Amino acid sequence: MSATEVQALLRFLSQDAKVPLGLAMSKVKDLQAANLDSPEKLAKVKAKDVVSMFPDEKVAKQIVAAAKRVSKKRAAGEEATSSPRKKRKESLFSQDTVHTNPADLEHSVALPTVSVTDGELDLEGTTLYTNRAPLVLAFVVTLLKYTMPEQPLSSRLSLAQGYVSTTSRSRAVSLGIEYISKEEQAQEAALGEGQPLVTIMGKDLRVLRRWGYEADPELSTQGTLKQEDQLDEVKPALWALDLEALRKSNSTAPALANAHGNLPIYTPQSARAYLLKSFDTPPAAADVGTKKISAAARKAEKERNLGNLLRSIELLYDSWAETLSPEELEKRTWGWYVKVRPDVENGVAGWGGKNEVKLGAILALRRSS
Repeated sequence: MSATEVQALLRFLSQDAKVPLGLAMSKVKDLQAANLDSPEKLAKVKAKDVVSMFPDEKVAKQIVAAAKRVSKKRAAGEEATSSPRKKRKESLFSQDTVHTNPADLEHSVALPTVSVTDGELDLEGTTLYTNRAPLVLAFVVTLLKYTMPEQPLSSRLSLAQGYVSTTSRSRAVSLGIEYISKEEQAQEAALGEGQPLVTIMGKDLRVLRRWGYEADPELSTQGTLKQEDQLDEVKPALWALDLEALRKSNSTAPALANAHGNLPIYTPQSARAYLLKSFDTPPAAADVGTKKISAAARKAEKERNLGNLLRSIELLYDSWAETLSPEELEKRTWGWYVKVRPDVENGVAGWGGKNEVKLGAILALRRSS
């Protein structure tokens, strides 16, 4: 695919099908390999044909539905975009959609864990198969346990997804995969004004306070909320604001939207789903034996892989947490990630590419006792 075709596919997935940009970027090669790299081609298949690439059945259905809608409009000679009013309705979603009862929400977004009694040697010998974006997400979600310990898991997932999406988008622009005009950049900056800023690994993210969901006052914040934008003496639980979705909604009244809790955010559910589906067993190992494993078994395997990965990353941070400040942990994180990330081709050719990640390489980065 040319850069223009890749950009068109990403635009369809992120704008028309409402797929998170980071997830959309990671699936470009899979869609190309399956000859499903345009709305017209996707409109001719069923959701079950897309589930192999987007295991979340709901996401698969919305992609096919969006493809049919876009193809129908193109065939009729109409613009392949929604009307401003309809687009706003689809793009904006309330914070109420991501939580009702705080305890229920935290339970629903829990991530797989590995018991401390499980053999560490098993981790050192484990190899996963993935692309780069979800590995960054796993690192940042874990990092935030040490730099923003007052934030519940749901907030850490939202903030980490905000960081990954912002980073991936910048990379896509630099590669020519996506184009963002100066006017669009200015619009997003203006829409974010008035919202507090949180800086994560050098990236400024606009955030929303989670009304009625206070962070744990017993835990201290490590200077993550900028002084001029402090909301309260006790830092609240936060959501990462999705400025791109807000701009695309054509909203002209962000203050009004915020008053009704309708600003678009990076949801913890989408970040969790992305993590759960992204860490496979290397193809050579997965193909051992003649019996094909079921979809349920493959899902359970990916969950175990994610649990092993998160445990390995946590052991890395645990080893340094007593000697490094939260700020120093944050500064080292990107370097650690670079040392263990999957090896893929440079530039557009490697976009969304997958390769092996050795958990032993992560554990080797721990501080020597």
